[in-house]
Amino acid sequence: MTALHKILQTYQNTSRATATGTKMHARLQRVFIDGSNTTGDADLISKISQNHEIAYLFAPSSQTEVPIAGIINSKFISRRIDRLIIDDQKKVIKILDYKTDTSHDTYHDIYVAQIREYASLLHAIYPDYKITGYILWTHDFSLEKVTIKSL
Repeated sequence: MTALHKILQTYQNTSRATATGTKMHARLQRVFIDGSNTTGDADLISKISQNHEIAYLFAPSSQTEVPIAGIINSKFISRRIDRLIIDDQKKVIKILDYKTDTSHDTYHDIYVAQIREYASLLHAIYPDYKITGYILWTHDFSLEKVTIKSL
């Protein structure tokens, strides 16, 4: 295999993975679950509904593709949160990030750091709220809670 062939193969694999992730995000963005009143992709609703904790994160009160920006360590950060729940009564915020990787390990540290950045940015806006982060691994619909260090 030539170096050029390896580069092209890597590019194709990356493009395929990016396209898969983009499609899954678009499908998940339209899912909202409220008991028997649900909207979105029926297959995804079925998978999400099997776990109450995941289904809760898709409540109608959740927001999708939420832009957030601010300063962390003297650096301007601009991000987009896949799904966000802000409960003003309980002073609780839940962050959900979708990951389509088939391995939980390959970019795990990067993903955890990403969610911690979201939490840091949100903490600047909501200093009295408890913030919890999650990764939804879409290849097996498992939910991973991310520990948010004290802010």
